Amino acid sequence: MSEEEKLLKEAKKLPWEDRLGHKNWKVRNEANVDLASVCDSITDPKDPRLRDFGHLFRKTVADSNAPVQEKALDALIAFLRAADSDAGRYAKEVCDAIAAKCLTGRPKTVQKAQEAFLLWVELEAVDVFLDTLEKAIKNKVAKAVVPAVDVMFQALSEFGSKVIPPKRILKMLPELFDHQDQNVRASAKGVTLQLCQWIGKDPVKSILFEKMRDTMKKELEAELASVSGTAKPTRKIRSEQDKEPEAEASSDVVGDGPSEEPVADAPPEIDEYDLMDPVDILTPLEKSGFWDGVKATKWSERKEAVAKLTELASTKKIAPGDFSEICRTLKKLITDVNLAVAVEAIQAIGNLARGLRAHFSASSRFMLPVLLEKLKEKKPTVAEALTQTLQTMYKAGCLNLVDFIEDVRTAVKNKVPLVRSLTLNWLTFCLETSNKALILKAHKEYVPLCMECLNDGTPEVRDAAFSALAAIAKSVGMRPLERSLEKLDDVRRKKLSEMIASSSGGESAGASSVTVQSSVGSTATGNSEATFVRKSAASMLSGKRLAISAPVSKKAATGKAGGSKKDGAVRNESSKSVEPPEDVEPAEMGLEEIENRLGSLVKPETISQLKSSVWKERLEATLSLKEEIEGLQELDKSVEILVRLLCAVPGWNEKNVQVQQQVIEIITHISSTATKFPKKCVVLCITGTSERVADIKTRASAMKCLTAFCEAVGPGFVFERLFKIMKEHKNPKVLSEGLLWMVSAVDDFGVSLLKLKDLIDFCKDVGLQSSTAATRNATIKLLGALHKFVGPDIKGFLNDVKPALLSALDTEYEKNPFEGTVAPKRVVKTSVAASTSAGGLDSLPREDISSKITPNLLKGFESPDWKMRLESIEAVNKILEEANKRIQPTGTGELFGGLRGRLLDSNKNLVMQTLTTIGGVASAMGPTVEKASKGILADVLKCLGDNKKHMREGTLAALDLWLGAVHLDKMIPYIIITLTDGKMGAEGRKDLFDWLTKQLAGLSDFADAIHLLKPASTAMMDKSADVRKAAEGCISEILRVSGQETIEKNLKDIQGPALALVLEKVRPGFVQEPFESSKSMAGPMSKGVSKVSKSTSNGTLKQGNRRALPAKGSRPDQITSVHDIAIQSQSLLNTKDSNKDERERVVVRRIKFEELRPEQIQDLEIDMMKFFREDLQKRLLSPDFKKQVDGLEILQKALPSLSKEIIEVLDILLRWFVLQFCKSNTTCLLKVLEFLPELFNTLKDEEYSLTEAEAAIFLPCLAEKLGHNIEKVREKMRELMKQIIHAYSVAKTYPYILEGLRSKNNRTRIECADLIGYLLETCGTEISGLLKYLNMVASLTAERDGELRKAALNTMATGYKILGDDIWRYVGKLTDAQKSMLDEKFKWKFREMEKRREGRPGEARAALRRSVRENGPEVAEQSGDLSQNVPGPLFPRQTYGIPEQILERNPVPRTIAGVNGPTDWNEALDIIMFGSPEQSVEGMKVVCHELAQASNDPEESAIDELVKDADGLVSCLANKVAKTFDVSLMGASSRSCKYVLNTLMQTFQNKKLAHAVKEGTLESLITELLLWLLDERVPRMEDGSQLLKALNVLMLKILDNADRTSSFVVLISLLRPLDPSRWPSPATAEVYAVRNQKFSDLVVKCLIKLTKLLQSTIYEVDLDRLLQSIHVYLQDLGMEEIRRRAGADDKPLRMVKTVLHELVKLRGAAIKGHLSLVPIDMRPQPIILAYIDLNLETLAAARMLTSTGPVGQTHWSDSTGNNPSPPANSADVQLKQELGAIFKKIGDKQTSTIGLYDLYHITKSYPKVDIFSQLQNASEAFRTYIRDGLAQVEKNAAAGRTPSSLPLSTPPPSSLALTSPDIPSLSPLDAKPLMNTKSESYADDIRASNINPGTLDAIRERMRTMQLASSGTLESVSKPLMPTNENISMNQQSIPPSQMEPEIPQPHPMVLPMDEKALSGLQARMERLKGGSLDHPM
Repeated sequence: MSEEEKLLKEAKKLPWEDRLGHKNWKVRNEANVDLASVCDSITDPKDPRLRDFGHLFRKTVADSNAPVQEKALDALIAFLRAADSDAGRYAKEVCDAIAAKCLTGRPKTVQKAQEAFLLWVELEAVDVFLDTLEKAIKNKVAKAVVPAVDVMFQALSEFGSKVIPPKRILKMLPELFDHQDQNVRASAKGVTLQLCQWIGKDPVKSILFEKMRDTMKKELEAELASVSGTAKPTRKIRSEQDKEPEAEASSDVVGDGPSEEPVADAPPEIDEYDLMDPVDILTPLEKSGFWDGVKATKWSERKEAVAKLTELASTKKIAPGDFSEICRTLKKLITDVNLAVAVEAIQAIGNLARGLRAHFSASSRFMLPVLLEKLKEKKPTVAEALTQTLQTMYKAGCLNLVDFIEDVRTAVKNKVPLVRSLTLNWLTFCLETSNKALILKAHKEYVPLCMECLNDGTPEVRDAAFSALAAIAKSVGMRPLERSLEKLDDVRRKKLSEMIASSSGGESAGASSVTVQSSVGSTATGNSEATFVRKSAASMLSGKRLAISAPVSKKAATGKAGGSKKDGAVRNESSKSVEPPEDVEPAEMGLEEIENRLGSLVKPETISQLKSSVWKERLEATLSLKEEIEGLQELDKSVEILVRLLCAVPGWNEKNVQVQQQVIEIITHISSTATKFPKKCVVLCITGTSERVADIKTRASAMKCLTAFCEAVGPGFVFERLFKIMKEHKNPKVLSEGLLWMVSAVDDFGVSLLKLKDLIDFCKDVGLQSSTAATRNATIKLLGALHKFVGPDIKGFLNDVKPALLSALDTEYEKNPFEGTVAPKRVVKTSVAASTSAGGLDSLPREDISSKITPNLLKGFESPDWKMRLESIEAVNKILEEANKRIQPTGTGELFGGLRGRLLDSNKNLVMQTLTTIGGVASAMGPTVEKASKGILADVLKCLGDNKKHMREGTLAALDLWLGAVHLDKMIPYIIITLTDGKMGAEGRKDLFDWLTKQLAGLSDFADAIHLLKPASTAMMDKSADVRKAAEGCISEILRVSGQETIEKNLKDIQGPALALVLEKVRPGFVQEPFESSKSMAGPMSKGVSKVSKSTSNGTLKQGNRRALPAKGSRPDQITSVHDIAIQSQSLLNTKDSNKDERERVVVRRIKFEELRPEQIQDLEIDMMKFFREDLQKRLLSPDFKKQVDGLEILQKALPSLSKEIIEVLDILLRWFVLQFCKSNTTCLLKVLEFLPELFNTLKDEEYSLTEAEAAIFLPCLAEKLGHNIEKVREKMRELMKQIIHAYSVAKTYPYILEGLRSKNNRTRIECADLIGYLLETCGTEISGLLKYLNMVASLTAERDGELRKAALNTMATGYKILGDDIWRYVGKLTDAQKSMLDEKFKWKFREMEKRREGRPGEARAALRRSVRENGPEVAEQSGDLSQNVPGPLFPRQTYGIPEQILERNPVPRTIAGVNGPTDWNEALDIIMFGSPEQSVEGMKVVCHELAQASNDPEESAIDELVKDADGLVSCLANKVAKTFDVSLMGASSRSCKYVLNTLMQTFQNKKLAHAVKEGTLESLITELLLWLLDERVPRMEDGSQLLKALNVLMLKILDNADRTSSFVVLISLLRPLDPSRWPSPATAEVYAVRNQKFSDLVVKCLIKLTKLLQSTIYEVDLDRLLQSIHVYLQDLGMEEIRRRAGADDKPLRMVKTVLHELVKLRGAAIKGHLSLVPIDMRPQPIILAYIDLNLETLAAARMLTSTGPVGQTHWSDSTGNNPSPPANSADVQLKQELGAIFKKIGDKQTSTIGLYDLYHITKSYPKVDIFSQLQNASEAFRTYIRDGLAQVEKNAAAGRTPSSLPLSTPPPSSLALTSPDIPSLSPLDAKPLMNTKSESYADDIRASNINPGTLDAIRERMRTMQLASSGTLESVSKPLMPTNENISMNQQSIPPSQMEPEIPQPHPMVLPMDEKALSGLQARMERLKGGSLDHPM
């Protein structure tokens, strides 16, 4: 045996998956062949092997080897032929694989792929097929598109439009018409022609032609001309093929009779309306001015407005919307005085009705009376328009015969004959176009109406009435007219009969012709096993059409076993003649006629005795009649006449009970004995019988008779007739006793033959609404009997019943529990049962909701607005509610498609809603959801992959609902795919295994569970321990329900740890043990077993005890203890999925306490279940207070070790404490008050402060409950509140205590008043807002309660002790009596203080203020009062930036400060410098006042006086910023923070004061502000957001008004890392690194802001000083560090380079003249010089710089000292060049202003140069422009205005700009030297020669002037500023201020951006930097 043969032989032993995925192609090929043969051998479509094979094909058909792929397609075809529609679950993946891999292969492969597609269609996977083709036609390879179009064509031609929806194909075709490949276009034409044969040419033209090119239209028109006839399907789907033998047999038996089968097989009539896309007309109508037009006074304008509506509404399908206002307007316009407007309005109504159809029904009924009234108009145009509109409204389905009965009745009584006749004509039209069922429902109303009109005096009305009656007779026959005809005279009766005969004759002729025509055609049916003939869509085109041969059916040859029996049964059934529907309405028959028909059947003596007035004779006659009837041999022929005889004599009015009983017994005998008892006999008897039921004497016989009727004709018919009788009968006993009989009938016959909806509606609307108690009780019993058969679903139909009745019904349901399928005690005769539509087990009606699934609803699913998508989902829920949560699957395909899309929604809340809705739809649809849902379950299961717990819980809830609708075996394939999906997360797999374990635990036997064994075994090797545990538990349940034999057969698929587990479990007797034990235990015992099995399988017990299960006699408490052990091994608090921020976001922050609402308690319970261990949450939520105490003890013990977890769930705990405070149990409350102090101590140890949400949860309740009626509880609460005050914040706790003063409980108010006194005494008066609320306490002195008054007075006395007499300012308005009480209390307090030697009231406060002013804070701290105010910062922080001379100065105040605050500037500065934060506020008030007054001084003399103190003031305030913020962070008010920031803001708003601030002070202030801007604690402070905003605004104001040079120097120095001690709070090294990064980013933003303005402020900056700071920064870094940072994209370094580049760009080569403070002769050369050279070279290369010296020069010392002087005319050349550039600027509209300013400076520098002599070649206009411009510039310069502030009003004449004017050479005597020969010898030459600074400045000024022509907007060399993680590690250096004299500011030109923005990459980067990165500091 060769190696290859060995390999193939060994491979056959492998599982299918391994064989089909083998690396050897021959193994795969042979596996596909074997798989095909196995599928061919399967005859049962339910064979379990098919389910195992289904998922294999998605990989095999995509095989890379072509022969293997072909064999795989053969195997797939064999599989599809053997399978049934259940295989559709695999369709999507397999079809996608075929479309991707098979349509571009060999011709044979393509053919087989197409055959496989058609087989999927045959298996009803049409939607998947079309979805796949939709993707396939978008393939870029035309070779793959043509087969896809061909298979679409073939599917349509074989299965027809009933299976393949044309709408989907119509949407795909426009894309194909525009395809670049001609074969694709030809195929598209073929599909179009095929569509025309199915749905007609007109719909195809109207939908497609508007989307085609003209050429394509012409070609298709030519092809359409040759298309004729209609197509018929040649192939059926699999479910219809099973019905083929029945259809053939019935057609054979019927023979020559009228056959209905061909008509049924004809293609369904396609409504073009359904194929169209709706068009929105409301939006264009609004834009067209419709509403203004219809209100116009001119009729022509009104007509035009309505005509626009008519035009818009002429579209074939209008999108639904709110047309109510339009209809109201049209209703008014119908009666418009101008008939043209009225006609237009009527036509518009018709168009709206045609386009909206059912959506226009309400509006149609609204306008119908006006339209009918308008028929009185005699104008032909109006009448024609009305007729057309009315007919359109009815044809479109807007109106119903039943709906407009009253409108027609009113119209036919109109006094105008024309209205009556035309109304009847329209009624005739409606009757002729209506179906029979509708006319049957309405004819009783219309026949009397028309009969009445036959007597009308107008001939037209009479003729119209005749026509209407003829139309009724034509539709429903003559019977409805029989009685009415008797009332007519002979002439009219004859005329009506002739009209009816003529109309019915025409109808019969038409019917016969249809029959003959339809009998000619025959329907050819094919199936999947017919020989596949590949058809091309292009073959439909002219010249290419193929003759389609009828497919050969192999159905008979390959029929499955048992087919012959089925065929025989079908033939026997179909051999019976098809009978017409039975006529149930009995005609009237007199007694004489009855006697004549009886003949000799009954003795004449008997009949005469029945007529006798003597009851004994009548009784004797009935007895003898009974004997005669019992002796009859052929009773069936005489049933009706005998029943009629008894109904006539003695009749149902017989008074004698005995005679009545005999009559009932005779009728009972006849109905039970006769083979067929006609329904009309039941109708004759049922009224009398129901009345006899109400009589107690005849009740038993009558009930027996009704039961016999049910056996004869079925209970459905009897019930239906009884409903009307019982409802309308005057005797209430008829209703109550009839209902009781119905109870017994339901019990006897079940509900399978009843119309349950009608029965339930009757019970709800009649029985339960009755005022008679007996009737209601009988109805409740009947509904209870129904519950026994249909189950709890009946409750959904009774939701709107009164609560009392619902309670009674629930009691009745408990008496009649649901029994499922129950065999009926009595049976109905076979013939009746066969003809009755049975409800089956699922007999409760299901509603068809397809009409409610509107395009609008489906469109809403795809809306970009999440609210619209949510509305669509909620609309589906509403539809389910309206249908009583019982729906049919009809038309729900698109609904599931829309819901599937929402499962992938980006809004997770919508996904949750969708999951709930899908579960609801599944529950409402029942078992049919499995097929109707199109595999949506797979998408539902994918949601388990979400990492959010609530999302997975929602998915599992949807699975539970799905499981309630279908059996678990239908879900297993989807679950297997999900479990093997690699994208599924560990949490999702764990949850799914747990869910499976739970479901399997409730089953005793489930063979399909074995399919789960392999994925569960694989999960046993998962890296997640939770998944492994869950899989182990699931395997245990799988083994239990699968059985040992099944397990052993599947052991080969199991590997790894699972194999050992399975082998252990399959030991003899083990598998059945859990099941037996669970069966032997009852009630809670079985639950305990299941819990133990779960816990053991999850691995919580030891390995040795894993198999241990409780014995049969084990006790429940032992099981519970094992369960408790498993629970207690878990963590007490599970905060893994906790989202505290989300919970706190929904907390309502109220100061006032409100009792917990039920929904809040429910939310609390849910949260506790999520995050608390099971035993803990059960104890805490238990109603037993002892268990609650136990739970608290558990928490108390664990408190030290669980502090972090408790903080995470603190809000939940506080809510639970609030709940306990609201309860009345003292024991539990005391335990809570024992636990809370420990809890807050723990929080203090963790340095945790309550959040605002947590405070809002707990503090309102605590403040309200302070007044508990038990003293011990009050004491504990008081201490707890004091503890919280110190731990949380005095300022934030205070409002809750104040709210307690408003409580209705006096004890609470007393406690809160005492607490305010405590706050005053311990925390001082500096608590913000405390003093202004003292009036609330003072007002309590007027209360009647003595204790409350006493508490208020004590608190006020405490305030008096601290404030002294100042307290009277805070008490508010009081009565004299209250003031007297307070005065007495204050005097008493004064005496007490004297006794205790505590000084005078308020003295300590005043002394403190004095000591602060005079001696600084040290004395205050020694007094102990300052430290009591507010605790200081937790850690020391070094203070920077305050000059020592300020701290050492000893100010001499001009006046002594009073008690109430400082009185002058110096005293205020002292208070600010040395006082506490709250005390310094008084000083800052004075400073702000002084600053405001000085700012308003027009002479600015006051400002000049304050300038000298500005630096000292800012220094004090900079130091105070840190102190105030530190104190506020400890819980004090943020008032002082606001004052210090406001004072700084007022200082820096004045430029003089801002410029007076020194560089060192500015550095200290800027550092402090930036640090607090970055402090994460500031937002949590009181008014934190306002403080951040104030800091930000202040920083911007400093950058705007402070000295620019100082700002630049300070910010560049701050680019270095800060010393850690400068930060407000300590942290680790990593945190410091992050902080420094953020700080650098903020500094960079500030520098960006200054750099943006550098172009306009460059002359305010000392460039020498700025360049020195840049030089120091670069030198500190060094070249190595610069290179490293450049590679790391360092932001601070890039910012410095950007500043330098901007300077070079603005100053050009003149920048070299500002290096006086840079040591340019040092070696190595300063780094800044290299960067200046680089920038100059780059800018010059970009032609953005006119250099005045050698650009590439690198020698910065005396480079030109030894060179000879340049020639004299070099100055002329340079001036000529400069003037040329200036004139070019003036000629440009954008830079003309700058050019004029440059020219102005030239004229000032060279006054002897005649500028205008150089403009001889220019026009006069240009010279005039320059002359005027120079005059304007001179005025602006004199006023001190810059070029940017006042551009010239008119641009220069563009055509007159000069490029280079002719400038003559200048005389050396007249021209000033442009550049000193020594100008490039910078530092050394200046120091060596005795040149004074003034000379140097003059040289620099001239250099600046020379550079003006060459300066432009140059782009930065640096990269855009991007975030970086690099940090600078250099020490801070102090740079001395510049000693150079300031230059005299002169106006300089502002440089505008150049137009050439794309000169280089450098320019583009600078533009991006300017556009995106230059932001504000925050």
